[in-house]
Amino acid sequence: MRLRSVLCCTASALSALVLLSACSGGAGITATSSDDKPLVGVDYPRSDTDFWNAYIKYTPDYAKQLGLSLKTTNSQNDVAKLAANAQTLILQGVKGIAMAPQSTFAIAPILAQLQAAKIPVVTIDTRPDTGKVYMVVRADNRAYGEKACRYLGTKLDGKGKLVMLQGDLASINGRDRTEGFNDCMRKNYPGIKVFGEATNWDGAVAAQKLQNDLTAHPDIKGIYLQSSLALSGTLHVLKREGLLAGPKDKKHVFVVSNDGIPRELKSISNGTIDATVSQPANLYAKYALYYLKAAIAGKTFKPGKTDHDSTIVRARDGLLEDQLSAPLVTADGGTYGGVPSLKSTDTSLWGNSLG
Repeated sequence: MRLRSVLCCTASALSALVLLSACSGGAGITATSSDDKPLVGVDYPRSDTDFWNAYIKYTPDYAKQLGLSLKTTNSQNDVAKLAANAQTLILQGVKGIAMAPQSTFAIAPILAQLQAAKIPVVTIDTRPDTGKVYMVVRADNRAYGEKACRYLGTKLDGKGKLVMLQGDLASINGRDRTEGFNDCMRKNYPGIKVFGEATNWDGAVAAQKLQNDLTAHPDIKGIYLQSSLALSGTLHVLKREGLLAGPKDKKHVFVVSNDGIPRELKSISNGTIDATVSQPANLYAKYALYYLKAAIAGKTFKPGKTDHDSTIVRARDGLLEDQLSAPLVTADGGTYGGVPSLKSTDTSLWGNSLG
C-alpha cells in the first residue's frame, strides 16, 4: 500500500509538471536573480545525517563562489516530495536542478518531465536506474565496497565471520557497495563468511540486525557499515555486548564505516572504529553546481580524466558520470590488500576541515 500511495502522489506532482511544461512552451520559465546570476535549484535529499548536513552547509558557499543564485528544497527521502519540489523549483524560475534521489528506480518520470521542460539535471551521490541527466556526480561505489573488503580481509587474515550492514538495495549505491564488497570477498577471501543485512539506510534497523547476528554468531570479528547512519547503533550494540575494545584487545571487532564524517575520523584516531571510506560531501556540492553552470552555458563533456583528480566515465549510453576520489582512511595511513589509505588526521579530508 505504501508504494502504491507514493506512486499516486508522484503521478499527481508529475501531472502538474506536464501542465507547467505545456504552459511554458516546453522551455521552462526563464529567470535570473536580481543581480543577473543564473538561478539554480538544489533539492537536498535529507537532513537527518551528518553527511547530508555537511553537504547542505557546503552548497551555498560553492554557489557564491561559482556566481550562482540558489533556491533549495528538501525531499526528506521521499520520491513524491521530490516530484513536488521539482515543480516548486520550476515555478521559482530555476535554469537547472541538482538532486540526490535516494530511490534510484523511481525517478525516471520526474527526469522525463524536466527534460521536456528543457531544464538540465545533475544528480549527485546516486545515478538514476533509467532516464537522462546532464551529469552524475558521485564516487565509484563499487570501489567503496572493495576498499572495505580489502581492509577487513587483511585484518581478519582471510578467515572468520563478518556482518555487512547494507543500505537500501533499491538504490544504486546500496547495490554497488554490496556487489563490490561481495565480489571482492569471493575472489580474495573465500574463507570469510559474510552476513549481509539490508537496512534501508535506517540506523535503528541496522542496530537490531547487528544485535541478532551477534547473538547467533558471537564469533563475528568484522563489520562493514555502508553508511555512517549505522555508526551510533553499531557502537551501542558493541558496547552492550562488551566488544567495544581497543584494536590490540583480543575482543576487538574490526569496524569499517563509510562517509568520512568528523565523528568517524575521531573514532578512528581514538581506536573506537578502524577505517572509513571518505565520501566527498564538499566536492559533491561543488561539482553539482559546477556542472549545472556548465549545462546552462551549453558546454559538453566526454569520458576521460578531469582537471580535479577524477575520471568521467560513460555509465551507460547517453549518461556520463564524474567519479570523484574517495580514499580509504585508517589510523596509520597504511596499505591494506593493495589499497593505500590516508591517515585519519590528514588535513585534506573534508571531515577534518568542516567548521
